Amino acid sequence: MELETGFKALMTYLRGESWAIQVFVVVFVTLLAALVQKRMFARLIGKLVRTPTFWDDSLVTALSSPLNILIWILGLSFAAEIVQDKTDAAIFGAIEPIRGVGVIIMIAWFLVRFIRDAEANLLRFRIESGEPFDQTTADAIAKLLRVSVIITAALIILQYLGYSISGVLAFGGVGGIAVGFAARDLLANFFGGLMVYMDRPFNVGDWIRSPDREIEGKVENIGWRLTTIRTFDKRPLYVPNSVFTTIAVENPARMTNRRINETVGIRYSDAGRMAAITRDVKKMLQEHPEIDTNQALIVNFTKFAPSSLDFFVYALTKTTDWHHFHEVKEDVLLKVIEIIESHGAECAFPTSTVHLVSHEQEPQAD
Repeated sequence: MELETGFKALMTYLRGESWAIQVFVVVFVTLLAALVQKRMFARLIGKLVRTPTFWDDSLVTALSSPLNILIWILGLSFAAEIVQDKTDAAIFGAIEPIRGVGVIIMIAWFLVRFIRDAEANLLRFRIESGEPFDQTTADAIAKLLRVSVIITAALIILQYLGYSISGVLAFGGVGGIAVGFAARDLLANFFGGLMVYMDRPFNVGDWIRSPDREIEGKVENIGWRLTTIRTFDKRPLYVPNSVFTTIAVENPARMTNRRINETVGIRYSDAGRMAAITRDVKKMLQEHPEIDTNQALIVNFTKFAPSSLDFFVYALTKTTDWHHFHEVKEDVLLKVIEIIESHGAECAFPTSTVHLVSHEQEPQAD
């Protein structure tokens, strides 16, 4: 009898507090949906990574976290609406704008993640396949797309919250003058980076140097404010982009050839062998497989030096690789020495000749 009375009392309470059960069910379903989505996406990503295309795994990877949070936003906002209907608390009046702003932010976050992952996967795919790829252009496009998504999302949120976009833009136009004066250096670096992207004096991965500043190294990243350069002693060098609008920049990475320009001297006693030596050296260069014979190739006797007769060797190599160039140059110079020695001559070095004059000893007076 007491058990029956207790059961009836419990059912009466539950009927009166059905909103609590609804909230529990909504939260439980939200938790279940989040766990199912997480497990399903983990398996899906594992399968898509093995496919030859990179767009599918970029899409799923970018969608995973925003979708998980979006499920919780929708579930908790729905549960909060149930509580609002029961309690009429004023605090729950913010549910609708919070949910709307949350959905917009999650969509923008997904797009930003997708752009980032697609850029990284595209770079990896191009490197693995060996196809030509302009990393600087991809980086610039990805940054512009991310900025566009963020700005668009911010404007949509303002419009959703009841703010006039036209008023915001008008305020931005008036306030932009003050901001421009306050952030003059920041804007100079921003437009300097924009000019680098448009003029393309160098790309990521290029070796650059400036005769105006002590700047030399490999470009690692071109940002909106700074360009990161890795110097040859492996130190990072951070250069404000505005600097590149005022200095000259050399880009050895875009050279078509590398130059051998050396002066070689032989002894004055070997003057009769000079013509044959220069002729054979020139022939050697013309037959060398690493020398570009379509470019200037000069070997001529040029100077009566203090201790030598000098001729110079001027040629351009086919390779532009720094290490391979020095191997080619070493081979050319060793062949020049062999040619000089094959003619019985020797390379000169600074010498001094001392002439001693003897005088007859004068007789001593008695």
